[in-house]
Amino acid sequence: MLILGIDTATVQVGAAIGGNEGVLASAHSSRGQRHAETLTPAIDFIRRQARIDLDEISVVAVDIGPGLFTGLRVGIASAKAIAFALRVPMIGISSLDLVAFPVRFSPKLIAAVIDARRSEVYYALYRQVPGGIQRLTEPIVTSPDDLAGELQARGEECLAVGDGAIRYREILDQVSKVEVVKEGLAYPRATALVRLAHARAMREDWVNPWELEPLYLRLPDAEINWTTREGK
Repeated sequence: MLILGIDTATVQVGAAIGGNEGVLASAHSSRGQRHAETLTPAIDFIRRQARIDLDEISVVAVDIGPGLFTGLRVGIASAKAIAFALRVPMIGISSLDLVAFPVRFSPKLIAAVIDARRSEVYYALYRQVPGGIQRLTEPIVTSPDDLAGELQARGEECLAVGDGAIRYREILDQVSKVEVVKEGLAYPRATALVRLAHARAMREDWVNPWELEPLYLRLPDAEINWTTREGK
């Protein structure tokens, strides 16, 4: 079983191919907001690196957010188009799950935090369990100060990971027992997407392309601006 993973939820665009033998090839690139121009060449590159044809793909996995509205639209639309063309099922995984995955071996509370722009963050809390991590809270959008207050109230040793944690490090550093993880783990990774999706694919825990929905949590900025202007 081969899985194509597509991640465009943040400023980073990623694609990976893997299966029973692990990740065979991956590519990640940060080129501003150029998701559409970057994604297709990345998929072609990893296909050639893995020495496979696209018709060998059994499942298409995609980061469903939360994240940048335009990036999510590009990634999910591309993933659905490929899945429709190949007539294969899809698996959607939250960007916050992908951010938390690399630090899954930590015994501390894990806060996956993604920059939501407009002085807000998307976040969810996780804890290590045998075989991986478990999400403790549903993904939400809030202010960095409210997140800091939540972590302070819990009073636990905590790892804060993601570009949102890095951007608002000064606020989180004021919370005792909270450590902000280095920049190398700032963004969701397509390699993590493939690994998490493979475990679900083995259980046939997938959906049809038309059933997959993005997790936005908030209106796009353009719609927020229009609503604000209408209100005035």
